[in-house]
Amino acid sequence: MLKLELNGQGVLDGKTARLTGGSRGIGKAIAAAFVASGANVIISSRKLDALEAAAAEIGGDIDVFAAHAGDPDAATACVAATVERFGACDILVNNAATNPYMGPTIGIDLPRYDKTLEVNLRGPLVWTQAAHQAWMADHGGAVINTASIGGLSIEPTIGVYNTTKAALIHLTKTLASELGPGVRVNSLAPGLVKTDLARALWESAGDQIAAGLPLRRLGEPSDIAGAALFLASDLSSWITGHTLVVDGGALISGAA
Repeated sequence: MLKLELNGQGVLDGKTARLTGGSRGIGKAIAAAFVASGANVIISSRKLDALEAAAAEIGGDIDVFAAHAGDPDAATACVAATVERFGACDILVNNAATNPYMGPTIGIDLPRYDKTLEVNLRGPLVWTQAAHQAWMADHGGAVINTASIGGLSIEPTIGVYNTTKAALIHLTKTLASELGPGVRVNSLAPGLVKTDLARALWESAGDQIAAGLPLRRLGEPSDIAGAALFLASDLSSWITGHTLVVDGGALISGAA
Protein backbone atom coordinates (compact mmCIF):
# COMPACT_ATOMS: atom_id res chain seq x y z
CA MET A 1 0.00 0.00 0.00
CA LEU A 2 1.28 3.46 -0.92
CA LYS A 3 2.51 5.36 2.14
CA LEU A 4 4.42 8.63 2.52
CA GLU A 5 6.40 9.47 5.65
CA LEU A 6 8.56 12.40 6.69
CA ASN A 7 10.86 12.19 9.71
CA GLY A 8 9.28 8.89 10.67
CA GLN A 9 5.67 10.13 10.64
CA GLY A 10 2.94 9.83 8.04
CA VAL A 11 2.64 13.10 6.13
CA LEU A 12 -1.08 13.22 6.94
CA ASP A 13 -0.87 12.29 10.63
CA GLY A 14 -3.68 13.97 12.54
CA LYS A 15 -5.49 15.13 9.39
CA THR A 16 -9.02 14.28 8.34
CA ALA A 17 -9.92 13.83 4.69
CA ARG A 18 -13.13 13.21 2.85
CA LEU A 19 -13.40 11.96 -0.72
CA THR A 20 -16.19 11.72 -3.25
CA GLY A 21 -16.09 8.80 -5.64
CA GLY A 22 -14.17 6.81 -3.06
CA SER A 23 -15.49 3.28 -3.53
CA ARG A 24 -13.32 2.20 -6.47
CA GLY A 25 -10.55 3.10 -8.86
CA ILE A 26 -8.65 6.32 -8.28
CA GLY A 27 -10.77 7.36 -5.31
CA LYS A 28 -10.23 4.11 -3.44
CA ALA A 29 -6.49 4.26 -4.13
CA ILE A 30 -6.31 7.81 -2.79
CA ALA A 31 -8.28 6.83 0.31
CA ALA A 32 -5.94 3.91 0.96
CA ALA A 33 -2.85 6.09 0.56
CA PHE A 34 -4.29 8.72 2.90
CA VAL A 35 -5.11 6.16 5.60
CA ALA A 36 -1.66 4.57 5.27
CA SER A 37 -0.08 8.02 5.65
CA GLY A 38 -1.91 8.77 8.89
CA ALA A 39 -5.21 10.40 7.93
CA ASN A 40 -8.72 9.75 9.14
CA VAL A 41 -10.86 9.31 6.02
CA ILE A 42 -14.53 9.33 5.06
CA ILE A 43 -15.37 8.13 1.55
CA SER A 44 -18.63 8.64 -0.29
CA SER A 45 -20.36 7.37 -3.41
CA ARG A 46 -23.91 6.46 -4.34
CA LYS A 47 -23.79 2.78 -3.34
CA LEU A 48 -23.41 1.92 0.34
CA ASP A 49 -22.45 -1.71 -0.28
CA ALA A 50 -19.56 -0.69 -2.53
CA LEU A 51 -18.38 1.83 0.06
CA GLU A 52 -18.46 -0.73 2.85
CA ALA A 53 -16.51 -3.22 0.74
CA ALA A 54 -13.87 -0.59 -0.06
CA ALA A 55 -13.58 0.45 3.59
CA ALA A 56 -13.19 -3.15 4.70
CA GLU A 57 -10.43 -3.67 2.13
CA ILE A 58 -8.58 -0.48 3.12
CA GLY A 59 -8.95 -0.83 6.91
CA GLY A 60 -7.73 1.72 9.45
CA ASP A 61 -9.50 4.94 10.41
CA ILE A 62 -12.03 5.06 7.59
CA ASP A 63 -15.77 5.60 7.52
CA VAL A 64 -18.39 5.75 4.77
CA PHE A 65 -21.31 7.97 3.79
CA ALA A 66 -23.59 7.19 0.84
CA ALA A 67 -24.23 10.38 -1.15
CA HIS A 68 -24.78 11.61 -4.68
CA ALA A 69 -21.89 13.80 -5.75
CA GLY A 70 -24.08 16.47 -7.33
CA ASP A 71 -26.50 16.88 -4.41
CA PRO A 72 -25.82 20.00 -2.26
CA ASP A 73 -27.84 18.66 0.68
CA ALA A 74 -25.87 15.41 0.64
CA ALA A 75 -22.61 17.37 0.54
CA THR A 76 -23.61 19.43 3.56
CA ALA A 77 -24.73 16.36 5.50
CA CYS A 78 -21.60 14.37 4.67
CA VAL A 79 -19.19 17.14 5.60
CA ALA A 80 -21.10 17.66 8.85
CA ALA A 81 -20.82 13.93 9.55
CA THR A 82 -17.08 14.11 8.85
CA VAL A 83 -16.60 16.92 11.37
CA GLU A 84 -18.78 15.13 13.92
CA ARG A 85 -16.99 11.81 13.48
CA PHE A 86 -13.39 13.03 13.39
CA GLY A 87 -13.53 16.64 14.61
CA ALA A 88 -12.26 18.22 11.39
CA CYS A 89 -12.39 18.31 7.60
CA ASP A 90 -8.85 19.28 6.62
CA ILE A 91 -8.73 17.75 3.14
CA LEU A 92 -11.40 17.47 0.47
CA VAL A 93 -10.91 15.36 -2.65
CA ASN A 94 -13.54 15.90 -5.34
CA ASN A 95 -13.01 12.72 -7.32
CA ALA A 96 -16.49 11.61 -8.40
CA ALA A 97 -17.09 11.74 -12.14
CA THR A 98 -19.41 10.41 -14.81
CA ASN A 99 -19.34 10.07 -18.57
CA PRO A 100 -22.73 8.84 -19.79
CA TYR A 101 -22.19 9.85 -23.44
CA MET A 102 -19.57 9.10 -26.06
CA GLY A 103 -19.81 10.65 -29.49
CA PRO A 104 -19.81 14.04 -31.21
CA THR A 105 -20.55 16.86 -28.78
CA ILE A 106 -23.18 18.26 -31.12
CA GLY A 107 -25.19 15.06 -30.77
CA ILE A 108 -25.63 14.89 -27.00
CA ASP A 109 -29.11 15.02 -25.47
CA LEU A 110 -29.75 17.49 -22.68
CA PRO A 111 -30.45 14.94 -19.91
CA ARG A 112 -27.01 13.37 -20.31
CA TYR A 113 -25.39 16.78 -20.75
CA ASP A 114 -26.98 17.99 -17.51
CA LYS A 115 -25.97 14.81 -15.66
CA THR A 116 -22.35 15.22 -16.74
CA LEU A 117 -22.25 18.83 -15.57
CA GLU A 118 -24.05 18.00 -12.33
CA VAL A 119 -21.52 15.42 -11.20
CA ASN A 120 -18.30 16.66 -12.80
CA LEU A 121 -18.62 20.41 -12.28
CA ARG A 122 -21.44 21.33 -9.91
CA GLY A 123 -20.39 18.54 -7.55
CA PRO A 124 -16.89 19.87 -6.83
CA LEU A 125 -18.29 23.33 -6.21
CA VAL A 126 -21.03 22.30 -3.76
CA TRP A 127 -18.71 19.96 -1.82
CA THR A 128 -16.10 22.71 -1.58
CA GLN A 129 -18.75 25.14 -0.39
CA ALA A 130 -19.86 22.67 2.27
CA ALA A 131 -16.30 21.97 3.48
CA HIS A 132 -15.42 25.65 3.50
CA GLN A 133 -18.49 26.63 5.48
CA ALA A 134 -18.23 23.77 7.99
CA TRP A 135 -14.48 23.84 8.63
CA MET A 136 -11.99 25.34 6.21
CA ALA A 137 -13.04 28.98 6.44
CA ASP A 138 -11.90 29.04 10.08
CA HIS A 139 -9.23 26.34 10.13
CA GLY A 140 -7.78 26.18 6.61
CA GLY A 141 -7.36 23.10 4.47
CA ALA A 142 -6.58 21.62 1.09
CA VAL A 143 -8.94 20.86 -1.79
CA ILE A 144 -8.00 18.52 -4.64
CA ASN A 145 -10.16 18.25 -7.76
CA THR A 146 -9.71 15.29 -10.08
CA ALA A 147 -9.76 16.75 -13.59
CA SER A 148 -8.22 15.07 -16.67
CA ILE A 149 -5.74 15.71 -19.43
CA GLY A 150 -8.89 15.81 -21.52
CA GLY A 151 -9.46 19.22 -19.97
CA LEU A 152 -6.20 20.34 -21.60
CA SER A 153 -6.68 18.76 -25.02
CA ILE A 154 -9.27 17.87 -27.66
CA GLU A 155 -10.58 14.33 -28.11
CA PRO A 156 -13.28 13.57 -30.67
CA THR A 157 -15.65 11.27 -28.76
CA ILE A 158 -15.62 12.61 -25.18
CA GLY A 159 -15.99 16.33 -25.80
CA VAL A 160 -18.67 16.91 -23.19
CA TYR A 161 -16.72 15.08 -20.48
CA ASN A 162 -13.60 17.01 -21.41
CA THR A 163 -15.49 20.30 -21.39
CA THR A 164 -16.48 19.69 -17.77
CA LYS A 165 -12.88 18.88 -16.90
CA ALA A 166 -11.60 22.05 -18.60
CA ALA A 167 -14.14 24.03 -16.59
CA LEU A 168 -13.07 22.21 -13.42
CA ILE A 169 -9.47 23.26 -14.02
CA HIS A 170 -10.62 26.87 -14.34
CA LEU A 171 -12.81 26.52 -11.23
CA THR A 172 -9.75 25.23 -9.37
CA LYS A 173 -7.77 28.34 -10.26
CA THR A 174 -10.67 30.64 -9.36
CA LEU A 175 -11.23 29.04 -5.96
CA ALA A 176 -7.49 29.06 -5.26
CA SER A 177 -7.40 32.81 -5.86
CA GLU A 178 -10.44 33.39 -3.66
CA LEU A 179 -9.81 31.03 -0.73
CA GLY A 180 -6.14 31.69 -0.01
CA PRO A 181 -4.16 31.99 2.12
CA GLY A 182 -5.91 29.53 4.41
CA VAL A 183 -7.17 27.07 1.81
CA ARG A 184 -5.11 25.63 -1.03
CA VAL A 185 -6.99 24.39 -4.12
CA ASN A 186 -5.29 22.26 -6.77
CA SER A 187 -6.30 19.75 -9.40
CA LEU A 188 -4.98 16.51 -10.83
CA ALA A 189 -5.05 15.81 -14.57
CA PRO A 190 -4.67 12.05 -15.05
CA GLY A 191 -4.07 10.47 -18.40
CA LEU A 192 -5.54 7.08 -19.25
CA VAL A 193 -5.73 5.13 -15.99
CA LYS A 194 -6.90 1.53 -15.72
CA THR A 195 -10.20 2.18 -13.96
CA ASP A 196 -13.75 0.94 -14.52
CA LEU A 197 -14.76 4.35 -15.91
CA ALA A 198 -12.20 4.02 -18.72
CA ARG A 199 -12.37 0.24 -19.10
CA ALA A 200 -13.82 0.25 -22.62
CA LEU A 201 -10.90 2.34 -23.86
CA TRP A 202 -7.99 0.62 -22.15
CA GLU A 203 -9.29 -2.87 -22.86
CA SER A 204 -9.71 -2.16 -26.56
CA ALA A 205 -6.75 0.09 -27.27
CA GLY A 206 -4.60 0.12 -24.15
CA ASP A 207 -1.54 -1.55 -25.65
CA GLN A 208 -1.53 0.78 -28.63
CA ILE A 209 -1.92 3.87 -26.43
CA ALA A 210 0.80 2.73 -24.02
CA ALA A 211 3.23 2.15 -26.90
CA GLY A 212 2.92 5.83 -27.83
CA LEU A 213 3.74 7.13 -24.34
CA PRO A 214 7.27 8.03 -23.24
CA LEU A 215 6.84 5.81 -20.16
CA ARG A 216 5.33 2.97 -22.25
CA ARG A 217 2.54 2.04 -19.85
CA LEU A 218 -0.91 3.11 -18.83
CA GLY A 219 -1.57 4.62 -15.44
CA GLU A 220 -2.60 2.72 -12.35
CA PRO A 221 -4.83 4.24 -9.63
CA SER A 222 -1.80 4.26 -7.30
CA ASP A 223 -0.01 6.65 -9.68
CA ILE A 224 -2.73 9.22 -9.11
CA ALA A 225 -2.88 8.48 -5.39
CA GLY A 226 0.78 9.41 -5.02
CA ALA A 227 0.17 12.79 -6.64
CA ALA A 228 -2.90 13.38 -4.46
CA LEU A 229 -0.91 12.53 -1.35
CA PHE A 230 1.66 15.17 -2.27
CA LEU A 231 -0.99 17.85 -2.90
CA ALA A 232 -2.84 17.02 0.34
CA SER A 233 0.28 17.23 2.50
CA ASP A 234 2.41 20.12 3.71
CA LEU A 235 5.02 19.07 1.17
CA SER A 236 2.99 21.20 -1.26
CA SER A 237 2.33 24.05 1.17
CA TRP A 238 3.36 26.72 -1.38
CA ILE A 239 1.34 25.28 -4.26
CA THR A 240 -2.17 26.45 -5.10
CA GLY A 241 -4.15 26.93 -8.29
CA HIS A 242 -2.00 24.31 -9.99
CA THR A 243 -3.00 21.41 -12.23
CA LEU A 244 -0.64 18.48 -11.76
CA VAL A 245 -0.52 16.38 -14.93
CA VAL A 246 -0.02 12.66 -14.27
CA ASP A 247 -0.18 11.05 -17.70
CA GLY A 248 2.96 9.06 -18.50
CA GLY A 249 3.95 11.79 -20.94
CA ALA A 250 0.78 11.72 -23.07
CA LEU A 251 0.52 15.48 -23.49
CA ILE A 252 4.13 16.01 -24.50
CA SER A 253 4.02 13.09 -26.94
CA GLY A 254 0.81 14.15 -28.63
CA ALA A 255 -0.91 10.94 -27.52
CA ALA A 256 -3.67 12.84 -25.72
